[in-house]
Amino acid sequence: MEIAAIGFIIFLVAIAAVTFFLLKRAVKMAIRAVIVVLILLIAVVGGISLWMFGASDKTSDNRPANVKKSR
Repeated sequence: MEIAAIGFIIFLVAIAAVTFFLLKRAVKMAIRAVIVVLILLIAVVGGISLWMFGASDKTSDNRPANVKKSR
């Protein structure tokens, strides 16, 4: 799940960079900065939540014991 968290952060950082450059002439610098900071904040929070809550437990990888049915 760590790969998904890293991929999520990289994807949203790329989106923030593209957004920053696309809004270069349309919007003032302060508004662009706020939009980029919001996108990066979402990336960090989402990445941390994927990393922390998506980590697999070692107990879930164990197979259940075979139980023989009695007559």
